[in-house]
Amino acid sequence: MTGPRKAAIHKGSMNDTAEQDLSEAAAPAADAARVRKIIHVDMDAFYASVEQRDHPELRGKPVAVGGSAARGVVAAASYEARKFGVRSAMPSVTAKRKCPELIFARPRFDVYRQVSQQIRAIFADYTPLIEPLSFDEAYLDVTENLKGIDSATQIAEEIRARIKAVTQLTASAGVSYNKFLAKLASDQNKPDGLFVITPKLGPVFVEDLQVGRFHGIGPATSAKMNRLGIETGRDLRAQTLPFLQQHFGKSGTHYYWISRGIDHRQVRPDRIRKSVGAENTFSEDLFNSGEAEIELQPIIAKVWRYCEKSGIRGRTVTLKVKFSDFQIITRSRTLPQPVASEAEIAQVVEILMQPLFPVLKGIRLLGVTLSSLGEEEEEAVTETPQLRLTL
Repeated sequence: MTGPRKAAIHKGSMNDTAEQDLSEAAAPAADAARVRKIIHVDMDAFYASVEQRDHPELRGKPVAVGGSAARGVVAAASYEARKFGVRSAMPSVTAKRKCPELIFARPRFDVYRQVSQQIRAIFADYTPLIEPLSFDEAYLDVTENLKGIDSATQIAEEIRARIKAVTQLTASAGVSYNKFLAKLASDQNKPDGLFVITPKLGPVFVEDLQVGRFHGIGPATSAKMNRLGIETGRDLRAQTLPFLQQHFGKSGTHYYWISRGIDHRQVRPDRIRKSVGAENTFSEDLFNSGEAEIELQPIIAKVWRYCEKSGIRGRTVTLKVKFSDFQIITRSRTLPQPVASEAEIAQVVEILMQPLFPVLKGIRLLGVTLSSLGEEEEEAVTETPQLRLTL
């Protein structure tokens, strides 16, 4: 195993000054506490890397985890496949067209979950402040850590080395003074890399980034910003807070601060999920409500099984429909009380679905999501990403 890559700081070299900068720089006036040390760890092509680890014949070859059928979707792609433009969420037929030599591997989520638990155990040796985002990535607050290590960069290097030793997989990490920049940093030297953004470097680093690379700014928002003449972080920072709030609502406040390298969000280890959903892509298009009702039954059942297992309930039911031309629509209804049964979800879904028929084009995918989640006895809406259950 080769040693971890050097963290890129300023001109790309790692030195003692960088860690000193992270520890001693002044926080924004609104934050009197000392500067935090946040690590974002992101496994490299996680699902595909697990398959290549467990199946030596796949190593060095373009691999896509997902279904190879005509209606299949890529769940993850190896770096060899990404060179051809293959990406997650891409239809399998498109992926195969881009890379004729692409090898499809069926997902094994039980295995991915087990590996994720091994990685989580490594994190827990350093800090209890772990905020998992998915099986393959998490934020860690190591400002105060269980090892008493002053250097967040040293902790990130140790974690990456231990992940490699235990799982034979590589991880990339970003180190910074807030979550937004740590997330950006982890993408800089992928795969198998480490990057540090100090408080002195943070605002400058953000300036030259295209807004489409900002975590939390998706394609639609990025396109809207571009239409407003906002192309880079520098352009975003030039806008006033009222202007951004006018055009982007509450999110405008967040954009205003991150364009200045400021993000006060805490690493939250106790967050519950914001929503839980399941969806299925069909081998043949659906054209009538009877077919759709039959196909929705196992989707609804899977959502409810998770609710029963976890003890959570939700008030908002959302139906997702993707048509044969890939147009996606959603329909939602929020109830005064959390849903109490699978039958109640099915009833709401039927109400949402019936106005869509008759359809002029086939339906290739249906999904159901339950949101505004809370415990059975105590409702609590939070901001965690949705858990997507693949059928």
